[in-house]
Amino acid sequence: MFRNHSAMDSISALLAFVRTAEAGSIVGAARVLGLSASAVGKRIARLEQDLGTRLFHRTTRRMHLTDEGDLLLQRCRRALDELSEAQADLAQRQFAPRGLLRIGLPTIGYRFLLPVLPGFQQRYPQVQLELDFNDRLVDVVSEGLDAVIRSGELADSSLMSRRLGSFHFVLCAAPMYLRTHGWPQSLPELRSLQAVRFRFPTTGTLQPWSLPGVNGDAGAALATAMTCNNMEALLAAAIGAMGVAWMPDFLAAEALADGRLKQVLPMLERQHGQFSLLWPGNRHPSARLRVFIDYTAEHLFARPR
Repeated sequence: MFRNHSAMDSISALLAFVRTAEAGSIVGAARVLGLSASAVGKRIARLEQDLGTRLFHRTTRRMHLTDEGDLLLQRCRRALDELSEAQADLAQRQFAPRGLLRIGLPTIGYRFLLPVLPGFQQRYPQVQLELDFNDRLVDVVSEGLDAVIRSGELADSSLMSRRLGSFHFVLCAAPMYLRTHGWPQSLPELRSLQAVRFRFPTTGTLQPWSLPGVNGDAGAALATAMTCNNMEALLAAAIGAMGVAWMPDFLAAEALADGRLKQVLPMLERQHGQFSLLWPGNRHPSARLRVFIDYTAEHLFARPR
């Protein structure tokens, strides 16, 4: 393909084809490209000759893509988007990162992300953040996000990822609840209490309590006082003395520090998890996304030395 033409000639022919498809006419494409209609027409004719196929159905007023033309248009748009993003990225390297950055993250994400954002804003004041807090599993590309923060297994292989940090789960309850119902010192004693359970909004299943010495879900052995699909509601229910809850340490940290919650069976090892930042693998990250990736990887879940 294009063996008789230079790379620049090939690109200019493809660009003429894309703009003609978008405008619906050679005249419209010529206006966009700043060329004569004759020059655009010659480039498309040469492209069709090189490919050995017709790319347009031509009428007196409009040009419509053939099936082959539609396939080529999809491929060309992706390639031109890559070139455009590469040019923008190189240009941005000469200046401070700037522009809108849309990040999706779970509702609970404000607990660990918002405390570090003032430092990010001070370092990169020209980056505008738009945060989409949502507990459903969003699609990065179709929803127009630059990146998402997720926990657990990363099943989408089309996304690039960067690990942000780890956390662990703790069992906790309100002091008043423990004084009333007893402070368990072993797993058998734990089973006499009531549980406040988290239900995954995407699957509808209960989050298992993974405790050593228990096969499967340790929480299943407890009577359930309440289930909810929101971690903040889980925290509020535990603080309100509704029962024992299993939650991430960063969610319970403030309530544990001020005494509204107490750890239950703290000697047992806890299940660990991790959060990662993901972005489209077929898209070169912008300068503003690169600095956000680096900053969050450095500051989120940072452990005191």
